[in-house]
Amino acid sequence: MSSTSPIRIVAAEPREGFILWLRFSDGATREVDLSDELWGTMFEPLREDPKLFRQVRVDDELGTVVWPNGADMDPIVLRGEAESADRTDTSTAA
Repeated sequence: MSSTSPIRIVAAEPREGFILWLRFSDGATREVDLSDELWGTMFEPLREDPKLFRQVRVDDELGTVVWPNGADMDPIVLRGEAESADRTDTSTAA
């Protein structure tokens, strides 16, 4: 990946609970469980109102997911959370 081409989210779909399915600009796809991330002024309303959480959309200008209440998340953080939760990753195996 080039440093001139930052990771962006190009598609997002809410799944059961507080899980998002995401497609990144490099073609990778991930499911990210945000259950433990929805705290603070901007994100607690998403936890309290699952219908609001499900209104997630991709903002093409920002290249990430946004919600009607103004909440958004950094695509690099979302990608990192997804990778750390991937227990099938064997890239560090000897």
